[in-house]
Amino acid sequence: MLNCIDLFAGAGGFSLAAGLAGLRVRLAIENNPHAVSTFRRNICSGPAHPPLVINEDIRNLSPNEIYKQVFSDGEVCDLLLGGPPCQGFSTHRINNAGVDDERNNLIHIYFDFVRKFEPTAFLMENVPGMLWPRHQDYVKRFFAEGEEAGYSLFDPVVLDARDFGIPQRRKRVFILGVKSELDVSDVIWPPAPTHGDTAARLKNDRLAPWISCMSAFGPAPLDDINDVHMKHSAELIEAFERTPANGGSRKDSGRLLPCHAEHDGHKDVYGRIDPLLPGPTMTTACINPSKGRFVHPTKPHGITVRQAARMQTFPDTFVFDGGLMAAGQQVGNAVPIVLGSILLKHVTPLLERNRKSRLIDGQLRAREII
Repeated sequence: MLNCIDLFAGAGGFSLAAGLAGLRVRLAIENNPHAVSTFRRNICSGPAHPPLVINEDIRNLSPNEIYKQVFSDGEVCDLLLGGPPCQGFSTHRINNAGVDDERNNLIHIYFDFVRKFEPTAFLMENVPGMLWPRHQDYVKRFFAEGEEAGYSLFDPVVLDARDFGIPQRRKRVFILGVKSELDVSDVIWPPAPTHGDTAARLKNDRLAPWISCMSAFGPAPLDDINDVHMKHSAELIEAFERTPANGGSRKDSGRLLPCHAEHDGHKDVYGRIDPLLPGPTMTTACINPSKGRFVHPTKPHGITVRQAARMQTFPDTFVFDGGLMAAGQQVGNAVPIVLGSILLKHVTPLLERNRKSRLIDGQLRAREII
């Protein structure tokens, strides 16, 4: 079985996708204790050989020491995954905010692990703001370090989850790196959309029920600890009750705060989700209606953690620990499971081909020794 490691693993979205794509997760590193608890509950409970999970700040870890704990002599790391914290690159930052955010440098710590684990390929995920001109020095350094480590990097691609059947408008950057000595002339990256392209779909969103978020609002499993939403004030509940179903916005509710009078942007705030369309991007504040269009399509409250998780294509069996706010953050930080699985299945043939090639080389060297 192909091996992978997951850095900045969060609650385990990428790891879950890796398992669905046929890879064995050997290592996960995450410093958020609630996310680690979730990871262990869901990812480590099933496999006969669960991954090593390290709950520490990756900046304080030694790749050399960890490698010894994970892999035995002769074992191969086929794929390295990881989406470093992206708040410094967020598109919500204004002017030059985030340029010197220390979290941006975590993408370079990534390469300390790449150099030691020598994966056949690595796949990094981040927000589109990473590609803004103000962050070009970080991106250039990322590519330079990748090439110095012996990898060929494909150009960054911005993928919209809607184009792959996920019921959510979510754009993220993916960067694929492959060992330089490998022949990638026949590798197509990224994979083609499975549900049409954005331009075509924008004209026909209501005619594409396979990417609507309708299914997110069905009944939750009995005793689901994640079937919870925020408690709202009576005033806010009344505002939500005045908001038309299936897509109504803040202005429809009659709720006008001083900040709205001064700045008329962020019109999605306190807006209802339209279940016939792809949902909004599930952010780390996806259960808070004051942070975006996160009000239930028909009910006078925000969406539940379970509903948000469904939009991220987590199965209902996946349980998030830590309480409402912590769970919402974990959901928003995750890679959508179906999208992650599609991307990883797409690169699996390359990984298998390299494994086969290494096996043949090893057999030839053994014969030469004999």
